[in-house]
Amino acid sequence: MAIRLGDVAPDFTAQTTEGPISFHQWLGDSWGVLFSHPRDFTPVCTTELGEVAHLKPEFDKRHVKVIGLSVDPLDDHKRWANDIKETQGHALNFPVIADGDRKISNLYDMIHPAANDTFTVRSVFVVGPDKKVKLTITYPASTGRNFDEILRVIDSLQLTAKHSVATPVNWKQGQDVIIAPAISDEDAKKKFPAGFRTLKPYLRITKQPS
Repeated sequence: MAIRLGDVAPDFTAQTTEGPISFHQWLGDSWGVLFSHPRDFTPVCTTELGEVAHLKPEFDKRHVKVIGLSVDPLDDHKRWANDIKETQGHALNFPVIADGDRKISNLYDMIHPAANDTFTVRSVFVVGPDKKVKLTITYPASTGRNFDEILRVIDSLQLTAKHSVATPVNWKQGQDVIIAPAISDEDAKKKFPAGFRTLKPYLRITKQPS
């Protein structure tokens, strides 16, 4: 069964390149990004894991833990890590799950029934501190993920979780935001003392709350 936004992310125990974990316990009160890879020693995944290692300080700054997954065994992960460091210039600095029995891949519906039963699609799950799924993205195996976009979405998710706003098209950290339609003008004046511009009754623009 597909995991929907707002569902509690299924808990699991697993072996990783950084030792055994229990997913919910490992997350603690952090946000989390769980992302899967079709196989070890594949070209696109090699570039992705190197990029996530490069961006790890950006995830840390946002209180986000990242964890990868592949259906290959732990020994392969460790050998693959050498290739990632050599070709991408960044050593793995986050755990990668060894899902040899495909338990987690099936739990998160990462394997398409019409595909090879060991070939996970390129899935991304963003999980909040409440352990609920806030975002899902699925890429085809041939297309590398844009982790700058994933960071941008996390910025939006964290901002809108704290304030009664939404983020407009192509929004980036620090740009103006939209006041939630459910907020009356009277309440908006109290919540957003910097003021707001009304383009339409349902479209009110204000500075990003700090």
